[in-house]
Parts: sequence; C-alpha cells; structure tokens
Amino acid sequence: MSVPGLLVAAPRSSSGKTTVTLALLRALRRRGIAVRGAKCGPDYIDPAFHEAATGFPSFNLDSFAMAEPMLDAVAGLAGTDAALVVAEGSMGLFDGIVAGAGRTGANADIAARYGWPVLLVLDVSGAAQSAAAVALGCMHYDPRIRIAGVVLNKVASPRHRRLVEAGLAKIGLPVFGALMRDAGLTLPERHLGLVQARETNDLDVRLDRLADLAEASLDLDAILAAAAGATPLPRTGALPNPPGQRIAVASDAAFSFLYPHMAAGWRAQGAELVPFSPLADEAPPAGCDAAWLPGGYPELHAGYLAAATTFLAGLRAFAMDRPVHGECGGYMVLGESLEDAEGVTHPMANLLPVATSYRVRKLHLGYRVATLVADGPLGRAGTHLVGHEFHYASERTPAPDADAALASVTDAENVPLGLAGHRLGRVTGSFFHLIG
Repeated sequence: MSVPGLLVAAPRSSSGKTTVTLALLRALRRRGIAVRGAKCGPDYIDPAFHEAATGFPSFNLDSFAMAEPMLDAVAGLAGTDAALVVAEGSMGLFDGIVAGAGRTGANADIAARYGWPVLLVLDVSGAAQSAAAVALGCMHYDPRIRIAGVVLNKVASPRHRRLVEAGLAKIGLPVFGALMRDAGLTLPERHLGLVQARETNDLDVRLDRLADLAEASLDLDAILAAAAGATPLPRTGALPNPPGQRIAVASDAAFSFLYPHMAAGWRAQGAELVPFSPLADEAPPAGCDAAWLPGGYPELHAGYLAAATTFLAGLRAFAMDRPVHGECGGYMVLGESLEDAEGVTHPMANLLPVATSYRVRKLHLGYRVATLVADGPLGRAGTHLVGHEFHYASERTPAPDADAALASVTDAENVPLGLAGHRLGRVTGSFFHLIG
C-alpha cells in the first residue's frame, strides 16, 4: 500500500525544521499513528533523532547522489509499515546544485517526485507581514510542488503573530500553528551539527516536551489532513551492495555515521552486520570477512582510541587477509596519526599512509563523484560512485599518486578535484561517505 507524506522545509537553514519535525513525529507517535521520519540530502545526525522520536529508522532521500531506482527503493523503505512519512528538508527548500530537472539534490525534488505537500517553517524573527512575501515566493518558485501551509517559528508576542498572520491571509496560505521564542527548545550543537542523539542527555524528556508543544501549538489534525502523495512500494534490488557477507562495523560515539539505507541494502542481500566498539577497546569480531569503520567523531576521542591496544592490534591483524574500509573519521583512524584540537598528536592504526589534523581546521563540504582506481571493497576499477564530504580535518601528508589513491574525484558539477583517499593492501579509505 502506498503511503502519503509531508515535507517539512524552510526558505533557509536554521529556521526550525528539526524542532518542528521532531515535535510532529513524537506527537503523532503518541497518538498511535505509524509515522516514520526521512531526511532529504546527506545527513547522519537528524535521522538518528527521528529514530529516537518514532522508534523506527529514518532514511535519507537524495535526488542527486541516488540514481532514480535507488531513490525509489529507499523511499519504499521509509514507507514500510507506515501510515505517514514526515520528511525533513535540509538547507533551504530549493537549495541544491546546478543539475538536470529532478536531480539537484534539493528538498523540492523529493516533494515533487512523491507528491508530498510542503509544510513551510517560517522563522519570523525580525519580520512581520514581510514573511508572507517570502512564503509567496516559495509558493510560486517551483510549479512542481505545493505549499500546504506554514508553521511560524520564533514568534515574539501575540501581536507579532497577528501581524504575520495578516500577511499570510493576504496570500491565502493557511497557518498550521506557531512556536514562540524559546531558547529551551534548542538542542545542543557541535562542529558537524547537533550533538548526536545517543549523546544527548534526557533525550526522551526533550522529545516528549516537543510533543507537548506540538499538541498545544500546532493544528495536528489539519497537518494530518494535508498529507498526500505516495511512496513507492518497497524493493531492495537497487540498494547498495555489501563489502562482505559478515561485516564487522565499528559502532559507538566515535563511529556512528552509517547511512541506514546502506545497512538495509547490505542486509537485503543476506549480509550480517556485526557491531563492535573501538572506544570499548574491542577488535573486529572473529569470523567476519570485511570490516567497515564509519565516520563520526574520532577527533573528540583520539586519546582513547590511541590507547585502545586491543582494537588497534586486532584491526591490524584483520587487515592482513580481509578488506577494511574507513569513511571520513574511520579513514582518519586507519591513518598514521590524528592531531586533536589541542595540538596533541595521537598514533592511530598506521594502515594507510595518511596523517590528519583537527587543529588545522578547514571546511570540506560537497558531493563527490568518484571513479575507483582499482578493485576493492567498494567495487571494481572504473566503478562510478557518488558520496558526500563534510568535515573540518586536514591531511598533513602528501596527496596520493595513482598507485596509492582510492579514486579520481570530481565535484557535483564535474569539476575535477584530483585523486582522493588511499589504498594499501586490503585497506582503503577516503573522506567522502558513500551514498549511491
């Protein structure tokens, strides 16, 4: 059965999309509705909060990084056993890359593809009737989508709300509720976004408070009535291939950035994922035929990882005869050393000829289109892959040559970025996270 949905989006970042999304998810779950979350674009952190709010995985939907069959397969996963999918946008509603129609990576592509109406979150701090002009622009900018209504955020007073609503009445756009200014609603943040769900104190209390807020401040019945469109039926054949059949996956506060659709694709093809914790000084479990070190925050735990002798020795032994791959933070740990924010250099696994620094910070952000240089756990030489890079670390060792690189890389607009990542023996790694 197809499942209707809604897209919670905004004209720009930091408008309150995550607050509204979590409030809706938790409130609807409390009402007994089988609601599921989803996230438009590349993001690991918000989906973990969605899962905490609903009790079910939240999947990423990316119109650029995912080929259409994969995108539909992941959307089908999002709608499995659900009555409603609430997708959270990223950045602004129309923000993406310059690409073909429906392939920009923007939130609007997802709304258009699945017929999901948009619940527009308007940060009205510093504006009143002028907020309606912004909403009007969103209504007409892309004829493929429909704005169902708005939620006002950061309202200063009842008078402020009346002024904003007067402007919205002029353009005929319904208001589904309003949230007053409240610093207590803000979740704690760090350099890659929100502090992870698993590290957020009293998360259930926070989510229940958001649900209470939704019940008091939003017209949940009207929002439910606005849902429309459909998700595709689940089909797993287009999901990513596993690097092995029994995969040791690092999983703890330092290694948590594994896209849910990757794990679902691996399992759909019969693979077993066996978690282990480097921070608990655990080695990759015996009997696994591949190891995967996801990204995360190893730079915040570098001292613990350097002292995790069982983990490091076990990883080195594993890599002697079985493939090991690291993404972003995992790549940093596979290297020779990691310099933390205080300038202390910590020895790492020394499986790849790369040294990284979090003290010398530089933002790296964007899609990466990679062509593999050689056969490896990600595929055969010449395979084209799409991923995303978002980190502040710097490499302190020379760039790899063709004999040592993982892939040749361009950005989303086909601008060459040179060789990226490393491979040595059965070990590979890169700063980009694989999506499709």
